[in-house]
Amino acid sequence: MDYPLLSAFWTMMLFFGFMLWLYLLCVIISDIFRSHDLSGWGKAGWLTAVIILPLLGVLAYTIFRGDSMGQRAVADAQRQQALQQAFRPSAVQAHGVADEVAKLADLRRNGEISEEDYQRAKARVLTS
Repeated sequence: MDYPLLSAFWTMMLFFGFMLWLYLLCVIISDIFRSHDLSGWGKAGWLTAVIILPLLGVLAYTIFRGDSMGQRAVADAQRQQALQQAFRPSAVQAHGVADEVAKLADLRRNGEISEEDYQRAKARVLTS
C-alpha cells in the first residue's frame, strides 16, 4: 500500500478543515436564528446564502455580522446564567442557609463579630 506521509498529512488537514467549517456553519445558522435585529426576510436571505453558497456565505456572514455574533453569544450566556440562578430548589436553599449559619458561627468563634451581631445576622439569614 503506497500512501506517503505528506498525503496522510494533507488528508488529515482536509478532514479537520471540513470539521471546522461544519462547526462554523452550525454556529452561524444558530446565530442567524437567534438574531433579533434581522427580519424574517433577512434571516431567510442569510440562510439561503449560507446553504446555496456555503463557503462564500459563511465568509460573508462572518465579515458583515461577525462583531455582533460575540455580543449575542455573551447576552445569551448572561440570560442563561440569570435563569439558572433564579431557579433555586428548596434543598439548595436549605443547604445555602446552613452554610451561612456555619460561617456566622465561625466568625463569632473567631471573635470577628459579637454575640449580638451573630444573633441579628442569623435571624436575617433564617428569615430570608
